[in-house]
Amino acid sequence: MTTATTIYQGALRTEATHTRSGQKIITDAPIDNNGKGEAFSPTDMVSAALSSCMMTLMGMLAVREEIDLTGLKADVVKIMASNPRKIAEIQVTFTHPNLVATDVQKEKLRRAALTCPVALSLAESVKQTINFNF
Repeated sequence: MTTATTIYQGALRTEATHTRSGQKIITDAPIDNNGKGEAFSPTDMVSAALSSCMMTLMGMLAVREEIDLTGLKADVVKIMASNPRKIAEIQVTFTHPNLVATDVQKEKLRRAALTCPVALSLAESVKQTINFNF
């Protein structure tokens, strides 16, 4: 089954539709690469996908461990390289100032995040700098 269908809209914009839900995602080329920057760029989406995937795996663990992760925040920074233009580094900083969890549970959350499928799928040349503030 098709996961998504993407259509080029012109002017460096795409619209991807998730097959099962019908949800849509618009992407634009970034301003520094001849785009309008009015939506996520494809490389922004990769960076956001990393943080979302990590949160999802932490969420799965949190359910098993009965930890409330509500309010967990991820700040994401994408650093691009040139020649060739590609993602050089993705920095993700997780913050949850009121997390109620033991030190052992916090370590389990860290390990879960670092083993998410997106993290494991990125090329080794993409540096992943992950910080946990909880």
